[in-house]
Amino acid sequence: MSASPTPSCGCINVFWDDGMLSHDTGRGVFHSGVKPTFLDVLEKHPENSDRVKNMVSILKRGPISSYISWHSGRSALLPELLSFHTQEYVNKLVEADRDGGREICYGTFLNPGSWDAALLAAGTTLSAMKHILDGHGRLAYALVRPPGHHAQPTQADGYCFLNNAGLAVKLALDSGCRKVAVIDIDAHHGNGTAEGFYRSSDALTISLHMNHGPWGPSHPQMGLSMNLVKTKGLAIEKFKPDMIVLVIGQDSSAFDPNGRQCLTMDGYREIGRIIRGLADKHCDGRLLIVQEGGYHVTYSAYCLHATLEGVLNLPLPLLSDPIAYYPEDEAFAVKVIESIKRYHRETVPFLKEP
Repeated sequence: MSASPTPSCGCINVFWDDGMLSHDTGRGVFHSGVKPTFLDVLEKHPENSDRVKNMVSILKRGPISSYISWHSGRSALLPELLSFHTQEYVNKLVEADRDGGREICYGTFLNPGSWDAALLAAGTTLSAMKHILDGHGRLAYALVRPPGHHAQPTQADGYCFLNNAGLAVKLALDSGCRKVAVIDIDAHHGNGTAEGFYRSSDALTISLHMNHGPWGPSHPQMGLSMNLVKTKGLAIEKFKPDMIVLVIGQDSSAFDPNGRQCLTMDGYREIGRIIRGLADKHCDGRLLIVQEGGYHVTYSAYCLHATLEGVLNLPLPLLSDPIAYYPEDEAFAVKVIESIKRYHRETVPFLKEP
């Protein structure tokens, strides 16, 4: 049973709109859209509405529910999209929707209802950021789909049409924030968000992801990224942001069909706690959380619950992990983390020891 919120824990302002469920990604062989006649049962595309329905329900009826304050989302206006995306790209999406939809890039389907859902995802994320900027709360979570962190200024990619987090960062910078740090813990490289801020000295993008390669013309081989949460936020310490955007994807869980990494609820809980500590130290607690991947229909919801428990700094877990027994050689993980820390100290200019 959940306890009542205390001043030290606070609450999380969750922004959501049921209209985002109208994005129907179809069925086939995983995310390919291929429908062979020799298969009797075709699976739903991994980025389907069921995964997000469970995220909504666990926050409404799970032990964390008393710590959640619900807010309605809204659709983004087309001019708002131009802070991150080009006019030509937005026009292509509008035309695709007007023509009845199509596969925009591999595995990324814009079907009837998808464009409306994408506009809702972008606008809902902007509303969550504005809630913080206007001083109505320090913790906000944009529970949105379709996801966005692969969407680049000029093209869609990896189930993503509009870069929800990127738009929120632009809004924060345009509203007077000096520096914004993005920490992306999705299992896949947040390439779209990174591309949007390559030339910006006001935004730091950090992506913690598995070692994956390209998956088509829309997603070439990933560039350098930095595993910095595990190095105790050294980059954040030196960057000194006044806003943090935590981009979360539960596809880095041990049981996700699209990631298969080693995180369980305890790991997500600890990441939430670390990021909350960085936000409290540098940003007066101002932290926007933006939903991305996470494709295990049930376990993703559990991992979300654990992440938000960590963000709230709750003293004890509210929900036990139903499937967390995953064997792991801890010594190997420690060795890898130490090598990453050493590499960063030696090669990344602003992380070098004075």
